[in-house]
Amino acid sequence: MLTFLIKQFTKKLKGNTREAVGILAGVLGLFSNLILFVAKLLIGQISGSVSIMADAMNNLSDTASSIITLAGFKVAGKPADEEHPYGHERFEYISGFVVSFLVTYVGVRFLDSSFDKILDPSSVKLSPIIFVVLILSILMKFWQNLMYRRLAKKIDSNTLKATAQDSINDVYTTIAVLLSALIEWLTGWQIDGYIGFLIALYIIYTGIKMIKEFIDELMGVRAPQEEISQIKKLLDEYPNIIGYHDLLIHSYGPSSVFASVHIEVNEDWSLPHAHEVIDDIEQTVKERMNVDLVCHLDPYPIDDPDFKRVAPKMRKVLRDIDSNLRMHDLRIDTTTTPETFHFDLVVPENIKLSDLELSEYISQIYISRYEPATLNITFDRTYLL
Repeated sequence: MLTFLIKQFTKKLKGNTREAVGILAGVLGLFSNLILFVAKLLIGQISGSVSIMADAMNNLSDTASSIITLAGFKVAGKPADEEHPYGHERFEYISGFVVSFLVTYVGVRFLDSSFDKILDPSSVKLSPIIFVVLILSILMKFWQNLMYRRLAKKIDSNTLKATAQDSINDVYTTIAVLLSALIEWLTGWQIDGYIGFLIALYIIYTGIKMIKEFIDELMGVRAPQEEISQIKKLLDEYPNIIGYHDLLIHSYGPSSVFASVHIEVNEDWSLPHAHEVIDDIEQTVKERMNVDLVCHLDPYPIDDPDFKRVAPKMRKVLRDIDSNLRMHDLRIDTTTTPETFHFDLVVPENIKLSDLELSEYISQIYISRYEPATLNITFDRTYLL
């Protein structure tokens, strides 16, 4: 059934599968959550259960979430324009950011209601219909989880993955509500307010967690290690290049990813040949990963006598300090006295020395072992490789 709906929505949206799947998820979530909200609200009012009412409001926030998901995928599906050259896909994160505030607000309101119920408890009016509705709610939320997970896998959407997790969390929440009603029915203990209080805390926790996640997405976070490793694997398929460094990846949405990297090649290569190799790398990454990669060319003086003289010594010094220190772009200026070494240094996180302290330390060791020299180091502490 989902496959048929995906095809119909994709056809209607002229082949935009991501937008079609996102809108389909929003529509299905909207109607199912709206049904759950109305049903729980009615039985909550009939029974006088604040925990059921809290659970109903949680479904209302899920309904609003589905509406915002619809709008988010619709805007995110717009093509790039003059004012937004990288597209509109980050709007998906903005819509999720709004939903997270809504979830947190609902949690705070029902935290207050549950506290009042703890101070002034009242009996929950029970009937078989309450248990039937709650059980059906659990089944529907479980179906939602499976539906969101399948659609998320279809388009690799973190937003839908989070929604799927939220649905399975709602299963646990409704089970807690059902247990409180059963306990009062069997024992007479009026714990409804306490259960509602716990559910409210859980809703607030979920909302705050979502706020943090979407703030991270909007600010920009480190690319997934799997993506970094995949780019490295593709670059390693080119044995004719000497090396690569200074990888940066910028995500403007799930399918709008841009990257840049420095490629080291023999400086004796002709410019047309180097350009041909770089073009092939960029096209391969685009075809296999859908990442727009820009390669910067770094000529590497393999046969330069000064490079052969200095590079092994400097690498030995760096290895003795820390095996993870990496040097690249070494240039030797022999016109100065003493000689000046220009190079970039990739610094691992475990080294806590400042740039100045590390520079002085490296210089001291090199000079004491080999020869006088002036070091001009550019420190790389934020690149991915």
